[in-house]
Amino acid sequence: MKHSNGAWLLAGLVLSLMCPAVRSSLAAPVKDNGAQVEDGRLSLWYRAPAKKWTEALPVGNGRLGAMVFGGSEREQFQLNEDTLWAGGPYTPDNTNALTALPEVRRLVFEGKYDEAARLIDRSVMARPLGQMPYQTVGDLFLDFPAPASLADYRRDLNLDTAIASVSYTINGITFRREVFASPVDQVIVVRLTADKPGQVTFVAGMKTPQRATLATEGADALVMRGVNGSANGIKAALKFEARVRVLAQGGKTIAGTNTISVSGADSATLLIAAATSYKSFQDVSGDPEAVVKKQVAAASKKPYARLREAHVAEHQRLFRRVELDLGQTASMKLPTDERIAHFAEGNDPQLAALYFQFGRYLLISSSRPGSQPANLQGIWNDSMSPPWGGKYTININTEMNYWPAETCALGECVEPLTAMVMDLTQTGARTAKTMYNARGWVVHHNTDLWRAAAPIDGSFSGIWPLGGAWLCQNLWEHYLFSGDKQYLKRIYPALKGAAEFFLDTLVEEPTHHWLVTCPSLSPENGHPEGRTSVCAGPAMDMEILRDLFANCIQAAQTLGVDQALAAQIAGARQRLAPPQVGAAGQLQEWLKDWDMEPGVDLHHRHVSHLYALYPSAQIDVRKTPELAAAAKKSLEVRGDKATGWATAWRLNLWTRLDDGDHAYRILDFLLSPERTYPNMFDAHPPFQIDGNFGGSAGIAEMLLQSQSGEIELLPALPRTWQAGSVQGLRARGGFAVDIAWQNGKLSSASISRTAATETCTVRYGQKTIALRLKADQTKRLTSELEEASN
Repeated sequence: MKHSNGAWLLAGLVLSLMCPAVRSSLAAPVKDNGAQVEDGRLSLWYRAPAKKWTEALPVGNGRLGAMVFGGSEREQFQLNEDTLWAGGPYTPDNTNALTALPEVRRLVFEGKYDEAARLIDRSVMARPLGQMPYQTVGDLFLDFPAPASLADYRRDLNLDTAIASVSYTINGITFRREVFASPVDQVIVVRLTADKPGQVTFVAGMKTPQRATLATEGADALVMRGVNGSANGIKAALKFEARVRVLAQGGKTIAGTNTISVSGADSATLLIAAATSYKSFQDVSGDPEAVVKKQVAAASKKPYARLREAHVAEHQRLFRRVELDLGQTASMKLPTDERIAHFAEGNDPQLAALYFQFGRYLLISSSRPGSQPANLQGIWNDSMSPPWGGKYTININTEMNYWPAETCALGECVEPLTAMVMDLTQTGARTAKTMYNARGWVVHHNTDLWRAAAPIDGSFSGIWPLGGAWLCQNLWEHYLFSGDKQYLKRIYPALKGAAEFFLDTLVEEPTHHWLVTCPSLSPENGHPEGRTSVCAGPAMDMEILRDLFANCIQAAQTLGVDQALAAQIAGARQRLAPPQVGAAGQLQEWLKDWDMEPGVDLHHRHVSHLYALYPSAQIDVRKTPELAAAAKKSLEVRGDKATGWATAWRLNLWTRLDDGDHAYRILDFLLSPERTYPNMFDAHPPFQIDGNFGGSAGIAEMLLQSQSGEIELLPALPRTWQAGSVQGLRARGGFAVDIAWQNGKLSSASISRTAATETCTVRYGQKTIALRLKADQTKRLTSELEEASN
């Protein structure tokens, strides 16, 4: 066994050492690796291997992830496991906060914002001031003999099968690799084949920046064992193990000190498993060695074809629920990176459909029941210290990750988020009691694997207590789409606890006697009275609380519980600071009309005060036209171009204003090389996955909306998309919706009932129709929004 002592472990080449291959059912021949019919409209493909991480292609099963580079001389698989984070269980709550907060509030209401911020930084912020980062497992490398010549290279990610593939020809022999992360068998599977026998030769080795050892075990296994990193003074507490089993058909296989060599095989299958000792945010007693051994052993008993078939079937169970056709052009024949470079030329509508489906693919691949939620990078990260820690930033980014889940028919993918929120009700209750002496629970603008809830980073971004309340809105949306009362019963304690916290901590502002949050901030945006963001009652806080309070009241009524508490919440809701329109006609971001004053960043990336327009439904072009006009003014001032995720938010906001052409202009920028990497990952820059999810949600919102009590068809259809169709989108109340259009006009639609709700109102433009549907019934509508005869 070779020890790394924290240094990188890299496999040497041992091509000269060979022995008979280990045989198993996995080594059995497979007639056709590409037997599954693959739809080219759903493929990302390239003419060359990836040189950069943002050119590599992602596979994932919710828990395990890999970035596939596709090299012909060296293949690289960068590996992730979703519980491999730095540190261990810790309590960051600042016990000085309770004493400091009354003075902070006094300073804020006296307009001494900088003094308040300094006091917050001294006495209120978390200890430590930072949270724990998400970290990489390391890399698996396959080294191949250097080819004299190479032809017909293609690197591909098929979204329909969730399989990444590489193929090329050397001296008339076609080599092919397939890679997938199986949600069924919980391993990453790599298959190497050639169209002539005895041609598969490679050396497998691993490296990691973690404190780990690398060794071989038996004749066919690579094993990496290590511990996670420490960070911000919190010591490492996790063990982890990654195991690779190499199973070859024919040829010779030999285990070196820390490599596995295969020579002259007909084919080979690699099974990759990884796990940590993480069991929960407060329990690290797991046995990763036992987990990965069991997973690899079970997968080894299955032929490759069976592993592939089960993986594809489970992926397609979710992925094939929605189809989108925006038209096809000759641009589809180009590699994906070239299409991204030329998208602004306007002759590739199908790239928008591919981008939409890529977002759905990423959510399926990074968030499944039993996994952690998708973090800032989903599940894919090659660093020990990624940008912003690769954490859960919950002042927009984590919420945005789940914006497409419901409308895009991926409700199951919300389960990890639900589980995390329920964890946070425990750690957040401790924070609420320690720092605020309040009931319920609170979490600020970030959390991590250990469910830390205290304010981090500094007063400018961290002293924002609405993170948990906003997460509750994502959970409420899942209930609205599913109508599942058992789910409502499960999440009700989270809604109730979040509301109780604010019942205990809202304070009366002295001018209008409204109830407001204090201290707080409008996320990450400074105001002109000082060098800080600290304030009282920013618009976003009030908007989130209006939703939280209303949802809690409705949940209590539906479940027949807590009627006295619901009445108390209703009384507090009536006293919240109302939305205000400023002197410039804009929706005010703060209690004071600061928006247009000198020193304010007019083009700030966050558009927090527009939460009421999207993702909320408090502002509506028909129901609240004055506020909709004010929101539009704010958007015009902010501008269309921002960071990746902020551009995606603007896209969704313009769809809610029913302006499809403006929304499309923003989509055009989002899909440009400035905001989309060659592998279609969102460019903040650097990479953040939220922009992908926000972009997919925005495309769905252009075609279907249901937030205002009606199912609205084509509310923001851009003129660019003259003809097309979408099948399988979901609407609140539990309805599946298919839509087709020609010449920019609705041509047909169908509504299917998928939950308990029997009635709905469908809108197209100024026309509406009321429908009543039996269980599992579908009703078809004409272009005139009339029921079609069967």
